[in-house]
Amino acid sequence: MKKTVLLFVIVAMVAVACVFWFISSGEGFSSTDMFQFSIIALILVFAIFVGYKKFSSAKRGEPTEDELSKKVLQKTAAWSYYISLYMWVAMIYIKDRMTMDTEEVLGTGILAMAVCFGVCWLIINFKGIKNE
Repeated sequence: MKKTVLLFVIVAMVAVACVFWFISSGEGFSSTDMFQFSIIALILVFAIFVGYKKFSSAKRGEPTEDELSKKVLQKTAAWSYYISLYMWVAMIYIKDRMTMDTEEVLGTGILAMAVCFGVCWLIINFKGIKNE
């Protein structure tokens, strides 16, 4: 239960930081900035979904983490790690061909890793795990 509350606190802090970043920036936003804001919003919605799922299962008296959820999380982490390695190689290749700031590449890569983890979790969670 404490981890769920902590998750909601972190989501709120990230949302407030993004709002301050959006307001304090005096210059206009590029399409990359707007894309990054939309990805951050998508990640926050995913975190709220996971937090709500854990909170509702805790209210019903179910354990928050069991063997299946740990195995799903482990398999998700493994798949997203391998995918993100190839994603970084592709991003470095693209950066060599285009002119991009290092900060933009790094920020986009970190956001892409988070999206990759979320997509892998959704696929594995709904597909299920075979007995291995």
